[in-house]
Amino acid sequence: MATQDTYNYTVVRQFAIMTVIWGIVGMLVGVLIAAQMAWPVLNFDIPWLTFSRLRPLHTNAVIFAFGGCALFATSYYVVQRTCHVRLFCDKLAAFTFWGWQAVIVSAAVTLPLGITSSKEYAELEWPIDVLITLVWVAYAVVFFGTLVKRKVAHIYVANWFYGAFILTIAVLHLFNSAALPVSLWKSYSAYAGVQDAMVQWWYGHNAVGFFLTAGFLGIMYYFIPKQAERPVYSYRLSVVHFWALAFTYIWAGPHHLHYTALPDWAQSLGMVFSLILLAPSWGGMINGIMTLSGAWEKLRTDPILKFLIVSVSFYGMSTFEGPMMSIKTVNALSHYTDWTIGHVHSGALGWVAMVSIGAMYYLIPRLFGRKIHSVKLIETHFWVATIGIVLYITSMWISGVMQGLMWRAVNPDGTLTYSFVESVQAMHPYYIVRFLGGAVFLSGMLVMAYNLWKTIAGARPAVAAIPAPAH
Repeated sequence: MATQDTYNYTVVRQFAIMTVIWGIVGMLVGVLIAAQMAWPVLNFDIPWLTFSRLRPLHTNAVIFAFGGCALFATSYYVVQRTCHVRLFCDKLAAFTFWGWQAVIVSAAVTLPLGITSSKEYAELEWPIDVLITLVWVAYAVVFFGTLVKRKVAHIYVANWFYGAFILTIAVLHLFNSAALPVSLWKSYSAYAGVQDAMVQWWYGHNAVGFFLTAGFLGIMYYFIPKQAERPVYSYRLSVVHFWALAFTYIWAGPHHLHYTALPDWAQSLGMVFSLILLAPSWGGMINGIMTLSGAWEKLRTDPILKFLIVSVSFYGMSTFEGPMMSIKTVNALSHYTDWTIGHVHSGALGWVAMVSIGAMYYLIPRLFGRKIHSVKLIETHFWVATIGIVLYITSMWISGVMQGLMWRAVNPDGTLTYSFVESVQAMHPYYIVRFLGGAVFLSGMLVMAYNLWKTIAGARPAVAAIPAPAH
């Protein structure tokens, strides 16, 4: 078969390997700052090691470096496999890989130096924002160009989710990052006051909704049916779930701004749409889990399937918890507390990381034509990761609810029962448990890196080669 007929796996391999590497780097920074919360002396009085500078580095590394590379790798793989054509433009695809790595390295240099726009999940200064825009346009051209030249009339549902993620993130990035540069590394937002906050959380919540949800649902809709060797439970549900999610998510951002200067009607609008969001989110979860109908016994023996299915269970839990926390009366207790941190990480570790890990265990052996070095190590990684997540999120839930209750406890004469410092002191043991949970999860990533390194370097017989489509 002619070479030009085969798929472009080079860029998929590159992104897949960097997914594992950036996952370890991002989580290592996370474990360090979790340790600093328990033992502040660990910033060593070095400005670029302080929590305030490393925290945005951690979020950018795990969301855009680890999560981003997972999305690039899987979307490039899935769009080729389901369209039966090679990626649209090899040179542009290569540019997206090297450009994205340049973005990540720039973030790793500028954020510890304190160069920041201070907008959450969009801290990178304007020159890096420009590079992100160029990479993203190239990504869209490669992805949609591949769809246009497809040899299959039908566009498989995973590609709808990837497409929505690419388009929406482009719009969010352009509008939220609008700024006036005053020097090479400093700019000021184009918006002011409460408008700036509103645009920021329209962006921030939809970075969660489209980057960390729609994109990873694309992973779910391809890799669970593949690993389970079962068709998607309900294709009709997947289409309804897609459009309902795309329409509803965009409106939910104001729930981050309850009890602020944002107009009350806007806060209520965010709350209502957050509650509506429960339905399409659970539609997706049910579809993912029910794909195992008739193949439940595979969960006993297949650790990759365990990663994928447990990730969808965490997705269901997080998308129940989020709407509940958006209710104003619940938010009065949860706002600004560690409960929010627990919620974010049940989604980030339980859903995003677990589904990415499962996809990488599926992909990497196939991409390199190898058999996985050790299925037993995947099993070990699954249990280590699950224990780490449970330690992390339960400690933050308990700490957060306790914080909220302590902050609003009042004496009969109307004075506060606890000082702020007393609430911080009470949180200390939970911060130690969070650090342990994060460290356990990170150790699982190291097991994964070892297993995949041995797989790629090893000479075990190849898995069934992935043939190019017949023409």
